[in-house]
Amino acid sequence: MIHPHTYIHPNARLATNVKVDPFTVIHQDVEIGEGTWISSNVTIMEGARIGKNCRIFPGAVIAAVPQDLKFDGEYSIVEIGDDTTIREFVTINRGTKDRGRTAVGKNCLIMAYSHLAHDCIIGNNVIMSNNVQMAGHVTVGDWAIIGGVSAVHQFVQIGQHAFVSGGSLVSKDIPPYIKAARTPLSYAGVNSVGLKRRGFSMDRINHVLDIYRILYNKGMNTSQALEFIEEEFSATDERDEIVTFIRESGRGIIKRYTKGSTDDDITI
Repeated sequence: MIHPHTYIHPNARLATNVKVDPFTVIHQDVEIGEGTWISSNVTIMEGARIGKNCRIFPGAVIAAVPQDLKFDGEYSIVEIGDDTTIREFVTINRGTKDRGRTAVGKNCLIMAYSHLAHDCIIGNNVIMSNNVQMAGHVTVGDWAIIGGVSAVHQFVQIGQHAFVSGGSLVSKDIPPYIKAARTPLSYAGVNSVGLKRRGFSMDRINHVLDIYRILYNKGMNTSQALEFIEEEFSATDERDEIVTFIRESGRGIIKRYTKGSTDDDITI
């Protein structure tokens, strides 16, 4: 299933039923799992670890060295999980000595022209729309959706089940379960539609809403709000995820939009 006009280094390790189209180049120290399709004009460089049943479209470049002046040739890799789709002209760079890897989880969709810089860690079931640009060391939780033409600052964290509006400039951390929109990027309500689609009950969604009303609507600072939430709300997975994320935020979380609206849930 390898086209004769394809170059594959003898030391690359491909499962027996991998399909590789013409004019693709696969370097040494590459592993590709069963059922994966690599389209034409793809370049897969040293250190790529690609899972099963992935689809990689024309023009993608996987595991090029980092665009980081501190990179000193150290060994690092790119990991791509099973059932993930990488669309046209996506670039995913290897890690550096900081994390040693750049990783994309299972069942993700990385749309055309997106860039994942060194040491990004992307969870499972993540969707990145066209031309999302991620700087180094970004972390994205499971089920997050990032709208097209968004730019994400280095070291930013985006929580699980978050939705980021298209064209966003993301310079602060985005807590889990919420929508982020407007300029400057701000809290725009809980991602209730996404949570419903993923099987969250109304009780769980309302619980998340109640937590974020305390954080964003009650006039407390972040420390006061977190203390109140831990004292007044029963321990749940959602409460603990939100509190831990915010306490561990390195860049600080996005704020509520302050010019006018006081809605709990803003339609995007």
